[in-house]
Amino acid sequence: MKVVVIGATGLIGKAVTALLTDKGHEIVQVSRNTQPGLTLEDPASIEAFYKTLGEVDAVICAASQGGGGMGPLPGFSDEAIDSYTKSKLLGQVNLVRKGLSNIRPGGVFILTGGMSSFLPLPKSSISGMLNIALDKFVSRVAPELQDGRRIVIVHPAAVSESAVKLGMDGARFPNAATVAIAYLKALEDTNTGQPVFVEGYHPQ
Repeated sequence: MKVVVIGATGLIGKAVTALLTDKGHEIVQVSRNTQPGLTLEDPASIEAFYKTLGEVDAVICAASQGGGGMGPLPGFSDEAIDSYTKSKLLGQVNLVRKGLSNIRPGGVFILTGGMSSFLPLPKSSISGMLNIALDKFVSRVAPELQDGRRIVIVHPAAVSESAVKLGMDGARFPNAATVAIAYLKALEDTNTGQPVFVEGYHPQ
């Protein structure tokens, strides 16, 4: 398959790219700095990217959203909430609506949410709101897709490499290579409109 990986230079994106390449897929690596580049917060950037892309079998968004909206609610500025909403939620929605003609019949969009959709994590009001909205978007738009096209959302747990950098116990979390397996499953499965979880990290 010809697969676009957005956020290919990030921790999860690198792992997804490596795994899918190993499985024989053709990867188009995309970030803010590639040519052409893509900025999730900018709808015009997304549209310009798709105009140069041509047809592909899958678009995976594994881009980091710079903290994902975690933190105490009073600490968020208007600008921060606006930025998280434009990148995490609206950016991924625009990836789908502007890329419909680029996905071949039977192809798939794979978006990235987070476990704050399902777990009452501390200081996750903004993160949870955005991830829940994104999860519902996936389930609602799936029936609209035609010619066997699919859409799924991966809800990864925190990644051990990042947890260690934050002074947390990395052993509690999957590493990036393990998280990447969830994206491979999403790519090769036949489900649509459904969430995908990292093995061993399903919500209770």
